[in-house]
Amino acid sequence: MGADDAAARHPEVRIGISGWVYPRWRGEFYPAGLRQADELAYASERLTAIELNGSFYALQRPPSWARWRDTAPEGFVFAVKGPRFITHIKRLRETAAPLANFFASGVLDLGPKLGPILWQLPPTLAYEHGLLDRFLGALPATRSQASRLAARHDGRMTGRSSYRAGDDAPLRHAVEVRHPSFETAADEWADLLAQHGVASVTADTAGRYPRIDRVTAGFAYARLHGEEELYASGYDDTSLDRWAEWARGHLAAGRDAYLFFDNDVKVRAPFDAMALIERLPRPGEAG
Repeated sequence: MGADDAAARHPEVRIGISGWVYPRWRGEFYPAGLRQADELAYASERLTAIELNGSFYALQRPPSWARWRDTAPEGFVFAVKGPRFITHIKRLRETAAPLANFFASGVLDLGPKLGPILWQLPPTLAYEHGLLDRFLGALPATRSQASRLAARHDGRMTGRSSYRAGDDAPLRHAVEVRHPSFETAADEWADLLAQHGVASVTADTAGRYPRIDRVTAGFAYARLHGEEELYASGYDDTSLDRWAEWARGHLAAGRDAYLFFDNDVKVRAPFDAMALIERLPRPGEAG
């Protein structure tokens, strides 16, 4: 997989939330009385990206991907979370059919709104060079490669698949790790990611999991799970200023930057995301 190259256009920063369907957000972020069916439209008007996490729990169907694409405004971007069946159950082994099924499920129907694909590894999966090298090498580097891979899907996708490439644009992948052995092997892990052009996720997890902040691809990806309390605590002005500087550093180096807030328990994620958006140039604006 070749390194991703965004030099043909100005780099941009995308900021959003991890998922958008949270009952406790209703009446706080979402206005009282807003239909659940309208929540994506409401959120996507206020953010510049969303991490689509339903795909982590189950294969989605083509009509769902098309509905999400058509609901979000022009220029919006979805990051897509890869299936836990691959990362947590298969544990990156024997992934040919599951990868084909995932890409056959309709993810390519997001078209130009398809952003990076996130692969979150479980806390029990330790660093193993050969296993990780094989998995990273199996990830399609372009939409046409993903389409060809999807064509090899198994029978369970019959009648529920869609995988037209649309174009041969690059596909971006990012990996978030949670086992402490990745921190011990951080240099080797970063080299391996760079060989495959895959981004290392910078994860802020209140100290629970490794924080590996390395440049390994032509874009950067951060997940903000809570600075002091995992999934719960918010980010104050000082912290948001630091993350804004993190993003500006990547923009200055010619890299796109993606930041997603996953501190959803106390309804901090959407408000923190909007506050960070105000600190940085929006997509299409000069830095």
